Amino acid sequence: MGESFAKRPAHSLWSRLVAVTGASVVALALPAAAPAQTADKPDSNPVKIDADGTVHVPAMSVPVSSFLTDEAKAYLAEHLHDMQDRESKTLPENGVPFFMKPYMASAKAMFPLVRQETTIAGVPAITYTPTQGVKPQNQKRVLLNLHGGGFGGCYPGCAELESMPIASLGGYKVITIDYRQAPQYRFPAASEDVASVYRELLKSYKPADIGIYGCSAGGMLVGMAMAWFDKEKLPMPGAIGIFCAGMTLEKGPGFGGDAHYTTAAIGEANPPAEPPPPLGKGLPPLQYLEKVDIKDPLAAPANSLELLAKFPPTLFITGTRAFELSSAVYSHGQMVKAGADADLHVWDGLFHGFFYNPAIPESQDAYKVIVNFFDKKLGK
Repeated sequence: MGESFAKRPAHSLWSRLVAVTGASVVALALPAAAPAQTADKPDSNPVKIDADGTVHVPAMSVPVSSFLTDEAKAYLAEHLHDMQDRESKTLPENGVPFFMKPYMASAKAMFPLVRQETTIAGVPAITYTPTQGVKPQNQKRVLLNLHGGGFGGCYPGCAELESMPIASLGGYKVITIDYRQAPQYRFPAASEDVASVYRELLKSYKPADIGIYGCSAGGMLVGMAMAWFDKEKLPMPGAIGIFCAGMTLEKGPGFGGDAHYTTAAIGEANPPAEPPPPLGKGLPPLQYLEKVDIKDPLAAPANSLELLAKFPPTLFITGTRAFELSSAVYSHGQMVKAGADADLHVWDGLFHGFFYNPAIPESQDAYKVIVNFFDKKLGK
């Protein structure tokens, strides 16, 4: 029957991986055309496989994806270098990290909108409407954005970059809210805020005409909010978008699956100082979720098929270099398993929250997917 997979020479393994060793994350895989091995010239750096299936792969350089546009290739290189700057991990008082400032300038130039700060059910909010007015078919519809930022900031920075393109291109009224976050607050404060705002919107809109979406922590919060709505016996909205996120939690950093090991270095180029479990103790979880049971469906809805079966039509967006990739793929699979309406779009070669830069074609493609999804699903 031939030799076992585990004993094959390294050049027969075409998969590209990232392994974590010592105190750094190293991008791993094999050359595209490794020379044939001979008995008198054994492989000097072979793949090694432990009894439990853990794979130790030799290091290699990982080029940008050949599927990316030229604009996206330049964007990826810039992003990787930006992530080397320590300031990239800090959020200034105005909620706009330094690397997002060019994206904000582009968004304001590309998307003419009327911006109005307000308060809904006691929660600070910003409303965006197209300068040319809301499209006729969307007059009775509204979108609610839950911004990213690790449950610890990025308002209004992330909120504006997630809201402006969709409001302008889709002809929608989009509301983004400043839900409660760490360090002052803990789970389920944000879910409670979303529910409060949603109850207020229900006074003016039918549930089927309300869409809710978010990226990163905001994407996670969308799933948490649906679980909270179910707990509070609230009607489900017409459609939701879970972007740059999934609906799983893990101990330590990351959200589980292969992506925890295969995307950090090649997606952000700024891995944690300590390797994740089982190779290391890992880093503490998000502060907002530090006391949460990672299997609690209110925080990680992918753990309950019964709950997922109640979800409205759901759109997932992620990238092959995004650390949430496995969580998004798994969450989508669980929804399909539960019989729910779920759609998954994965952009090759791109990273966590890639569409924050509106100037690249891939971001514009993502906006079209989002707008078309809500156009199709709302009001049903």
